[in-house]
Amino acid sequence: MDLTDLTLLQASAALAKGGTSSVDLTRACLKRIEQLEPTLHAFLYVAGEKALAAAEEADRQLERISRSTSQESPLLGIPVAVKDVLVVADLPCTAGSKILEGFVPPFTATAVQRLQAAGAIVIGKTNTDEFAMGSSTENSAYGVTRNPWAPGRVPGGSSGGSAAAVAAHLVPAALGTDTGGSVRQPAAFCGVTGLKPTYGRVSRYGLIAYGSSLDCVGPLARSAADAAVLFAVMSGRDPLDATSADMTVPGIDLAEVRQASPLQGLMIGIPDEYFVAGMQAEVEAGVRDAIAVLERLGATVVPVSLPHTEYALPVYYIIAPAEASANLARYDGVRYGPREAGEAMWDVFYRTRGRRFGPEVERRIMLGTYALSAGYYDAYYGQAQKVRTLIRRDFEAAFTQVDVIAAPVAPTTAFPIGAHAGDPLAMYLEDIFTLPANLAGVPGLAFPVGFDGTGLPVGMQLMGRHFQEDLLLRVAHAYQQVTDWHRRRPMRETA
Repeated sequence: MDLTDLTLLQASAALAKGGTSSVDLTRACLKRIEQLEPTLHAFLYVAGEKALAAAEEADRQLERISRSTSQESPLLGIPVAVKDVLVVADLPCTAGSKILEGFVPPFTATAVQRLQAAGAIVIGKTNTDEFAMGSSTENSAYGVTRNPWAPGRVPGGSSGGSAAAVAAHLVPAALGTDTGGSVRQPAAFCGVTGLKPTYGRVSRYGLIAYGSSLDCVGPLARSAADAAVLFAVMSGRDPLDATSADMTVPGIDLAEVRQASPLQGLMIGIPDEYFVAGMQAEVEAGVRDAIAVLERLGATVVPVSLPHTEYALPVYYIIAPAEASANLARYDGVRYGPREAGEAMWDVFYRTRGRRFGPEVERRIMLGTYALSAGYYDAYYGQAQKVRTLIRRDFEAAFTQVDVIAAPVAPTTAFPIGAHAGDPLAMYLEDIFTLPANLAGVPGLAFPVGFDGTGLPVGMQLMGRHFQEDLLLRVAHAYQQVTDWHRRRPMRETA
């Protein structure tokens, strides 16, 4: 048996029954990483020795506890990967940027710490667009990650390393972050399941900030059931994050979806604004076919309108860069990472930032600084916040009629590496269907619903009311019980 073929829940069951050990599972993942990393470049750092030491401790715990108890700790002994914008104590963290080259944080992000406390093993840090700014993982200062389904294609971004690692079976699951679609879009491009929780549902403590009112930490896994395990553990109030919601996370029971019509009574809204001209025909067909499956499972489909969707792109690219310009002001060569030499203090600042930030980060800092500058704040940032409120109200109105909203994740499947080089606007348009959920703060779940004619995955997303991630997971799980798209894997010779 190839242990890397096991899903998170399958691996957990095998560990609980004594069918394998955490050390063997971790070694299998490390071996596969060694084999495929030269092609994929999903990882920036692999913590092999630390992971094996943690696996040995997990095996000792598994021996001490009863079989029934071990099944109540589904993450015990499971290797996971972490996007390199979440800090893990004593592991390098660069955020994909040269300005943090060599930085080793002394503490661990709350979301990661909760997984570790539940027994998960951090096997390494995955590649990301610099400071999570990108839709393809081409903006990393440490090289491009490739899509396991087609190495000439992007894996999506900015959590492309995490999505590629899960799709290629390097790990059963991984953590990513979603500021404008950065969990959902790579999940769609790589054929895995990715959850963007409600803003505030998962602590941002220990997350290197990009857009503080938009950033969310979310899981990537091979199924909704696996993602639910990670989400349940990492969610909840954190006193170290003032924006985390003081709400009890409900238990996520997926057993009820096994009945004949598991979605009976569910109202699904279909927004016309998400099915636009120029969209890849195979993407639209795949999403509409998936909606038809949900109807056969008992759901009722009705049209809804989100009229301010067309403004989400310009609103996001005012608000997010504005917040980024403030958040990235702290990187000056004094407190973090390397320092460029200079005769005066200001020379150090200018040279460090000028030489070590990449072009996309510089572009967004300048956009944000301009939008916040005297004379332009009200015209740009202030107006964008007002339109953001209108976008949020669109969702609130829609959810008075329906339980969830179904839509494409991206207008196309994974595009070729370099296809949007030199054209930032074309790259920004890749997030046109994912940005609204971040602006409204609602949860979104992406999962595979087919393939295009070239064999690339097609993804669909479900969006729900605030704090109703459990409903999105149940709907996706019901779909995955009667389809096998999420069980497909890239060709073994490439991944």
